[in-house]
Amino acid sequence: MQTRYPFKELEDKIYQLWEKGGYFKPDFGKKGPSRKTDLKKGGRFCIIMPPPNANAPLHIGHAVFVTLEDIMIRYHRMKGKTTLWLPGADHAGFETQVVFEKQLEKKGQSRFQFSREVLYKMIWDFTQKNKKVMEGQLKKLGASCDWSREKFTLDPDIIKIVYQTFEKLFDDGLIYRGKRVINWCVKHQTSLSDLEVKYEERIDPLFYIKYGPIELATVRPETKFGDTAIAVNPKDKRYKKYLGKEIEIKTLLGPAKIKVIADETIDMEFGTGAVKITPAHDAADFEVWQRHKSEIPGPKIVIDKFGRLNKRAGQYKGLKVKEARQKIAEDMAKKGLLNPSKTDHNYKHNVAVCYKCGTTIEPLISDQLFIKIKPLAEKAMTAVKKGEVKFTSKHFEKIFFHWLKNIKDWNISRQIVWGIKIPLWYCQEKKNKKCRDKNGLIVSDKKIKQCPYCRGEKLIEETDTFDTWFSSGQWPFATLLSQSRSSLKLKVQSSKFRKNIFNYTTSDFETFYPTSVMETGWDILFFWVVRMIILGIYMTGRVPFKHIYLHGLVRDKDRQKMSKSKGNVIDPLGVVELYGADALRMALVFGTSAQKDIIMSEDKIAAQQRFVTKIWNASRFILGNLDKNFNPSKIRQQNLRLTKNDKWILKELKNTTKKAAKDIEEFHFHRAAEETYHFFWHKFCDKTLEDVKKRLYSKTSTLKDRQTSQWVIYKVLVDSLKLLHPFMPFITEAVYQKLPHKPKKALIIEDWPK
Repeated sequence: MQTRYPFKELEDKIYQLWEKGGYFKPDFGKKGPSRKTDLKKGGRFCIIMPPPNANAPLHIGHAVFVTLEDIMIRYHRMKGKTTLWLPGADHAGFETQVVFEKQLEKKGQSRFQFSREVLYKMIWDFTQKNKKVMEGQLKKLGASCDWSREKFTLDPDIIKIVYQTFEKLFDDGLIYRGKRVINWCVKHQTSLSDLEVKYEERIDPLFYIKYGPIELATVRPETKFGDTAIAVNPKDKRYKKYLGKEIEIKTLLGPAKIKVIADETIDMEFGTGAVKITPAHDAADFEVWQRHKSEIPGPKIVIDKFGRLNKRAGQYKGLKVKEARQKIAEDMAKKGLLNPSKTDHNYKHNVAVCYKCGTTIEPLISDQLFIKIKPLAEKAMTAVKKGEVKFTSKHFEKIFFHWLKNIKDWNISRQIVWGIKIPLWYCQEKKNKKCRDKNGLIVSDKKIKQCPYCRGEKLIEETDTFDTWFSSGQWPFATLLSQSRSSLKLKVQSSKFRKNIFNYTTSDFETFYPTSVMETGWDILFFWVVRMIILGIYMTGRVPFKHIYLHGLVRDKDRQKMSKSKGNVIDPLGVVELYGADALRMALVFGTSAQKDIIMSEDKIAAQQRFVTKIWNASRFILGNLDKNFNPSKIRQQNLRLTKNDKWILKELKNTTKKAAKDIEEFHFHRAAEETYHFFWHKFCDKTLEDVKKRLYSKTSTLKDRQTSQWVIYKVLVDSLKLLHPFMPFITEAVYQKLPHKPKKALIIEDWPK
């Protein structure tokens, strides 16, 4: 063994050894008909990798999931289970298009300069390059996943399954196209879900404007051209005489009439207790209109998708929102319709912004596709209540229930090019009842010339794509189903998409679904985890995974969130180049309580590199002090002369083995890492090896004493390598390959110590 551990030289070679050996495959060492027997004997363990976005290199958060999931996979593989870790990458719809648009902007270009087909091809090429880089990075981190089963969310077989899910939702009456006030990003020209919106506290003027005899407060005078009513609380005595009446008002565009209505949601303490209702540009106002449709006019759109006022605003047409707000407030003040002395210039409120670009969200009424999510959410809650899927944290379980109880219908359409195109057509004729009942909607991914319901020929093809979380929400069952071999059918009616759906006997789906654990960051609990449960139950009748482990965010040593602007970002691959993958992996786990934020610094990584060095040096000492004819398989423990210290370290080894196994199975990875670390360094190296040195080098030691010492330190070393392997796979495998008479070709397929 070399004096220093040459991690730069060995890590790639070790990974190649694992890959060439086929050790990542679940059926390694299992042949044909024996597979079911092996499953019954050892059980199975499966994790579907959260697919990293194929739009950028891996960051430190990715290194966290790789480390935690690889710990579980390597441990359960050593426990004799049929083990699968299925890798993949996400096209990441809107996020990827935003990243690509930024690259175009740097070149002075815009996405609007390219046709849909050309832009799609450009982004495809961009993601394929990134995907290749990502795969190399995952290997550098030691991910022992089965690359032969790797999937991409835009693989044709995945898209087919996504279409099957959409069609089933449509046939079950859970898909509808409706007008709703949506979150519109003016910059990227697409709708966003409520989860894709961030809120910033801002200070804006709160204006007091006059509507005839009633004064009311608003931060948005520019939307007044779309007002359809004034609303007050029915308990508010100040406005009792106006309730149900139309009042005459003066406006910038001339005299008008507006009705005063009563609605219990109106806050009597805000402003004057009276509010203007603009259903086309405020979600809460839209709900008010829904409750009072018979009393007041419908929504009037006054702001277009580019964030400019339209013709309803008269002379203000073409002005951008911010510009219009200022100009309209000034003109209203001149006409006595706004009281400038009452304006609160320090009004604090939360403003919705796009989570990717920070552009102020414009609430717009729009036709979008929605899933009626409440009936599906009920089944997800029932599954958690029954324990079919378990959160490893009660805290996140409470959040899960709170969110699902208040869930709103899911807008799944996005006005972008990059992603899975929605397979929908719109019949413009609706010549019979059947077509009208379907609202003219036709599900088909093929070009059609005639409506299948009414034979109408005026058809419009949908150009929107699915929300990326709709496709990734099907990831567990879609990835396993796409590995199909023969024929098992779900209980769903046959159709053009669902014909021969889910075909498998002795397949990955049959073997590994539901999967064992979903491990991911807590910040995508609602974006992704909840939707996987909802869609998994809906499509397969079963939960997609049995346990949910949500890791925390990575922060710097001052507990600050890592960001490029702060200059505190740790590049995981840069760290691997300097310190090796094992040091990074151990640092991510060590000293981190389960599911709490992970505190990281270069000092912490350097400390774990010292542990790597300790393992190497201790191994060099042990292997360098074995006799040439030493063969552990020929030595019987009962023939050895064990000292008190020998018995003590063997007992400590047994206890550490039990504790580490228990902690890994209970998702306390930090405890297992720390216990094994302290056992190896402070008990084995500091005490046992120091004691053994005296015995090995003593002139009074007998042959049996020497043989006993060698057997003890060899056994403890080999079992320690096994215990440390899930956490530090490279150094442990490197040492294992130097062992004399090693029982297996690689440590990765060794048995967990007993």
